Amino acid sequence: MGKYQSILVERQGNTAVVSLNRTGSLNAFNAELRRELRLAVREVNDDPAVRVAILTGAGRAFCAGADLAESAEAGEDFRVEDQLNGEYKPVLLEMNSAPQPWIAAVNGAAAGIGSAFAMNCDLVVMADDAYLYQAFTAIGLVPDGGATWHLARTLGRQRAYEVIVSGEKIRAQKCLDWGLCNRVVPASELLEQTLQWAGELATKSPLALRYAKQALNSAMEKSMGETISHEAALQHICLTSDDASEGVTAFLEKRAPRWQGR
Repeated sequence: MGKYQSILVERQGNTAVVSLNRTGSLNAFNAELRRELRLAVREVNDDPAVRVAILTGAGRAFCAGADLAESAEAGEDFRVEDQLNGEYKPVLLEMNSAPQPWIAAVNGAAAGIGSAFAMNCDLVVMADDAYLYQAFTAIGLVPDGGATWHLARTLGRQRAYEVIVSGEKIRAQKCLDWGLCNRVVPASELLEQTLQWAGELATKSPLALRYAKQALNSAMEKSMGETISHEAALQHICLTSDDASEGVTAFLEKRAPRWQGR
């Protein structure tokens, strides 16, 4: 794994853990963190040995959002569209289209665009003291990084709008009740339990994980008929793979399958 200044990348078996590591600013995004996260995500996604990836924050928070100190120092020619489309969007889309599932392990605050990164992951585990926070209206801004897309599809338009305009800190248990996360665990066990879950997922067929994710992403936008046809095409890929043959053989021989991802 590469070496970074504002990112930690660690391997535990077939799982990669990517940690935002600007603890002095609660992992708020500056230019270096944006650049390094994209490189780290690409490095993880391109590694066939990584079956599952975890995104978390070092220290007391997952991510406090954008670094407002950096924003205050931006010159007159700064255009936020360029930053969002050119720096944030590529890494968010690379995670969304990754062959592996990404799990957010949310500790403390996931605020602003930090909440967008958490919701962008395929699965979310939250510490019992963690929260998602749409901090934008407090400073006269609107959500970005795809946050409105995730909130509207998960909560519905009216509740999503309420969350945005109220600036409510949505605590972990409410996130679980509302479908914004999959699991809530004790804060002291967050990474341990997320790694355990990742380890369980890493024993599954890599092709099944990859194409189930692709099918769901497509289903969010397509009609029923289009979805059935897309599922059929993906099923053909899986059914004709070496892994499918191995899965049947392992079942008949009553042993664990040895997946190759092809």
